[in-house]
Amino acid sequence: MSQSAPGIDPTFLDLPYLKLADAALQRARDFGVAHADFRFERVRVQSLGARDGVIQSASDAEDIGFAVRVVHQGAWGFASGVVLTTDEAVRVAETAINVAQVASSMISSPIELAPEPVYADATWVSSYQVNPFDIATADKAALLVEWTDRLRKSPIVEHATAELDQVQENKFYADLAGTRTTQQRIRVQPGFEAMGTDQASGVFDSMRSIAPPVGRGWEFITGGPAKGGWDWDAELAETPELLAAKLAAPSIEAGTYDLVIHPSNLWLTIHESIGHATELDRALGYEANYAGTSFATYDKLGNLQYGSPVMTVTGDRTVEHGLSTIGYDDEGVQTQSWDIVKDGILVGYQLDRAMSYLKPELNSVDGGGRSNGCAFADSPGHIPIQRMANVSLQPAADGPSTDELIGRVERGLYVVGDRSWSIDMQRFNFQFTGQRFFRIENGKLAGQVRDAAYQATTTDFWNSLEAVGGPDTWELGGAFNCGKAQPGQVAAVSHGCPTSLFRNVRILNTTDEAGR
Repeated sequence: MSQSAPGIDPTFLDLPYLKLADAALQRARDFGVAHADFRFERVRVQSLGARDGVIQSASDAEDIGFAVRVVHQGAWGFASGVVLTTDEAVRVAETAINVAQVASSMISSPIELAPEPVYADATWVSSYQVNPFDIATADKAALLVEWTDRLRKSPIVEHATAELDQVQENKFYADLAGTRTTQQRIRVQPGFEAMGTDQASGVFDSMRSIAPPVGRGWEFITGGPAKGGWDWDAELAETPELLAAKLAAPSIEAGTYDLVIHPSNLWLTIHESIGHATELDRALGYEANYAGTSFATYDKLGNLQYGSPVMTVTGDRTVEHGLSTIGYDDEGVQTQSWDIVKDGILVGYQLDRAMSYLKPELNSVDGGGRSNGCAFADSPGHIPIQRMANVSLQPAADGPSTDELIGRVERGLYVVGDRSWSIDMQRFNFQFTGQRFFRIENGKLAGQVRDAAYQATTTDFWNSLEAVGGPDTWELGGAFNCGKAQPGQVAAVSHGCPTSLFRNVRILNTTDEAGR
């Protein structure tokens, strides 16, 4: 358990999950299943939105229920319920077993799970100081309204929005092997956006906060940088000036440029071109319907020059404040950190227990396979699937500052903040835009440009990486809404990276590309 965090919410501990787990697992045991697990969840989500000094949206929802998953006769079986009685737990377990019995006649090879040690009565709580659900909703709404009012004091800002999403996720897991884990994690996603028009040209555009979503509490919104928070005052003050400069900026001349990319933009490129590409179910062709497979197929392990030698990427479900950080995954696996790309070479994938059994050499323990803790279900009504860890580009121990990286560029762009993106089903051909593109001339920033996007293939882009910044430039970005699977599931994930320098990257003019 994180020592800086409170304990498990007592209202969750009062729920009858222990009795339900015992009833469901005993019924599964009666049928002689090879594996059975029980998962009980309560997920609370609150969202608030303001526009131009008025609260426009507010929602507060709770999802509570349980699920039973089995491996029986070589096949998966799964069922879930919302009625919190032992009779219902038995019925759900029987339904899961019936599903496996039906599925067993259709499988081409039996399901096997990589072994995992038993964790009896383990507890884990994410690292935060103040639970945002302990703050009055009226106080949160007032803060968002005040943000939009502050932005609109500038004559350049015609409209302003602000939003806040908060999640408290409680989860209990138990299986026939004897593992029992109880966990709680908190995450918040605040933000704002200012919109305006250049009267001379008629150009309309916006400037959004670059604050990331984080696995923190209310302190991220009100604590300030000294207490683990964001410097909202500074960003609110500078945003109108940044918007004015963007509205008046010239359109980019398409061509080849050197890029210095800030973590607030680069995290998304990591997510799409590395995070998804190195999920083993995609690489093996199991995840093919929803957004495709991966160019980083298993035969390339150990020999694919994914990027330049300064590129080292880890998968990490343990980093403090990461959105994908948890103590134990939804298969009872203790979470870990491992290399995915080492010195530019593809060396690993993200695994759940079924995938790691198929490729035991990837995460070998005493000659056998082991999951690296990447199973997750976004609700009690969904089966766990292989999901992304916090996939992060590592800084150089004595690496340069952002200013030093900019100083190495004669003609280029400094990219800050994410915006739109596109990538193919193989996670190979892509383009990304940003909130702010600043020209770099002879090592100095020389004002903003508009209508820019960088375009490349994954391997060309990461092999153009010349330098990564030092630890002082490293930041966690991320998203609440990573989608995968059919039926679709949504997961939150963080990606850390330093400011980084890329050489000779193709830049598109998005207005020209759109034919306008």
